[in-house]
Amino acid sequence: MSDLRAEHRNEENRFCGHGSSERAIEAYERAIDYDFEAAAQSFDFGPVNKWGFVDDPKRFGFLISRHKFVSKMLDGKKNVLDIGCQEGLGTMIVSKAVARITGVDFFAAHVESANKGIRPVAPNAEFFGHDIIGGPVAGEFDAAYSMDVFEHIDPAQCDRYMKNIIASLTADGVFIVGIPSLESQAFASPASREGHINCRTGADLRDFCREYFGNVFMFGMNDEVVHTGFFPMCHYLIAVCVGPKSP
Repeated sequence: MSDLRAEHRNEENRFCGHGSSERAIEAYERAIDYDFEAAAQSFDFGPVNKWGFVDDPKRFGFLISRHKFVSKMLDGKKNVLDIGCQEGLGTMIVSKAVARITGVDFFAAHVESANKGIRPVAPNAEFFGHDIIGGPVAGEFDAAYSMDVFEHIDPAQCDRYMKNIIASLTADGVFIVGIPSLESQAFASPASREGHINCRTGADLRDFCREYFGNVFMFGMNDEVVHTGFFPMCHYLIAVCVGPKSP
């Protein structure tokens, strides 16, 4: 009898075919009892992310994994700063684990996209334009992170970059920085290599961060997997920095 009810429902509703049981259909209906259309209308990836997804969807797995790692490290933080947020997709991932998050980027079109497409579905997030090389972000943040930004910084301006970040942190603040490794550039596209003017080896990134923080914990990453493996075999590097040093 249950299967007959399921067949009747399929004929009059939105399910295809007549094989699934009433129990399976009811369970599925409960699982999707959500206004997906309204959420879709208020959310937008942004043009760069849309192009990236079409061009090479697997890169989204990398982005999501990196920001999931950040969200786990910063879980429960009260006020977090995302430096170089681009169109805000990573910011949205981290927003689920923290009380408040601010995303900044020096490219105005990215900020516009983040405010249009991400802020409506991430109520604890805000976005505005800021160049971290030009100065600190106003306010006190108990954590900050900067993924896929440092490799684009002119090496002559790295000191200013770090000091401005530290100036935005509380005395016990945490900072996470992620970059492609220097070794990975042998496999990077010509366009990526042109923009990656500040890649480092794992040891170089660790030693640089130690100049500014009392403790630096290093991780490597290959595709979606975060690990503590041999630096030269890491495609991506993540440094978790704790305890900013006084200027």
